[in-house]
Amino acid sequence: MGTVRSAALVRGTLLSMTNIQTTSAPTTRTINPDSLLPVSVIIPVRNEAENLPRCLESLACCREVYVVDSQSTDATVEIARSFGATVVQFYYQGGWPKKRQWALDNLTLDTPWVLLLDADEILTPELAQEIGVATRQSGFNGYWVPLRIFFLGRTLRHGGTSFRKLSLFRRGMGRFECRLQDQDGSMADMEIHEHVMVDGPTSELRNALLHRNVNSLSRYIEKHNQYSNWEAGVLFSEETSQIAEQRNVIQPNFWGSQAQRRRWLRKKFFNLPGSPILFFFYKYFFRLGFLDGASGLIYCGFQATQFFHIKAKLYELRSRSG
Repeated sequence: MGTVRSAALVRGTLLSMTNIQTTSAPTTRTINPDSLLPVSVIIPVRNEAENLPRCLESLACCREVYVVDSQSTDATVEIARSFGATVVQFYYQGGWPKKRQWALDNLTLDTPWVLLLDADEILTPELAQEIGVATRQSGFNGYWVPLRIFFLGRTLRHGGTSFRKLSLFRRGMGRFECRLQDQDGSMADMEIHEHVMVDGPTSELRNALLHRNVNSLSRYIEKHNQYSNWEAGVLFSEETSQIAEQRNVIQPNFWGSQAQRRRWLRKKFFNLPGSPILFFFYKYFFRLGFLDGASGLIYCGFQATQFFHIKAKLYELRSRSG
């Protein structure tokens, strides 16, 4: 099922909130470890058997890979182990931290750099080569990585889909912002629109990760229903308490980083009457989403619908509190 990862052992790991148990099985080492990228890859998953093989196959150049699972019922665990990844089970109990930050806090990482990926993301050879150069530089503690989205059979090039994520950073130098303490499983068990905050200077990489999700639109809608629960909870928390002003979070700023600018624009859009419709017109026409054909139309439509769901759920929370 693809390349053999260059780990010393194929390890199946069960890691709960209170203990660690690891079982091992021998595998064949075929790559000189000195030639591998000095990064520990962390991939949060649940039922990602369709997406995971392409992701893991692209990571044969990385020194170690952790797949952090949430009790998948498909072949996710078996696939991860077949590629030599270390499989870790995460049991979400509500609140903070969520999956990625919990992994950063609890996993024993053997490399100086961390790379955060999703199961539907693919590391290209060009990006891997650039990461090799970047990790040898001493001037930066983190790197923003561009994302190229493949949606419904087409690479999206318009509609505001030019994302950058701070996915690569020195071990111990990056931590997720926490925008909401009171969370539960209905809001997903991993960080959604929370960003990694890095101590020290950061830079940007030129080559992109490929985001290629082959799951059904039904699964897409299911996941984004959880995301809108979380977004509404964040906005309601900011309205009803002063905690948001005290937390170490990225602040909206039109003149700041891409993440700050997107957060500023989203906040301004959200308060306008009819903002879901305006958001669709902004992405589909002003940001030229129509140039991506039917895929662009559906993507922009889903984005606007997500916006509407957040507003409706925020209204529901206000009504209950009143």
